Amino acid sequence: RPRSSIKKHRKTLSKRQQSPLTMDTAPIKLAKINRVLGRTGNTGNVTQVRVEFIDDPNRSIIRNVKGPVREGDILCLLEWEREARRLR
Repeated sequence: RPRSSIKKHRKTLSKRQQSPLTMDTAPIKLAKINRVLGRTGNTGNVTQVRVEFIDDPNRSIIRNVKGPVREGDILCLLEWEREARRLR
C-alpha cells in the first residue's frame, strides 16, 4: 500500500483499535487463593493453587504460581481464561 492510503486508513480507526493491548493497558482480574494444592514443575519451583475470583465468588480455577504464596493471598491475573492441569 502507498503511505498515503495507510495514513487515511489509520485515521478511520478509533484510538482503541490503533493501540493493541499491552501489559499496562490489559484488563486484570483479582483472585483470592482458597487452597494450596501442591508443588509442581521440574524442580518443584511452581505451586499449584485453587483461586476464587473476587468479582465472581462462584467461579474458581486452578492456576500455577511461581514464588512464595499462601492461602488468603490475592493474585492479579492478566490472563484468566486458561486453567492449569491437575497434579498427578
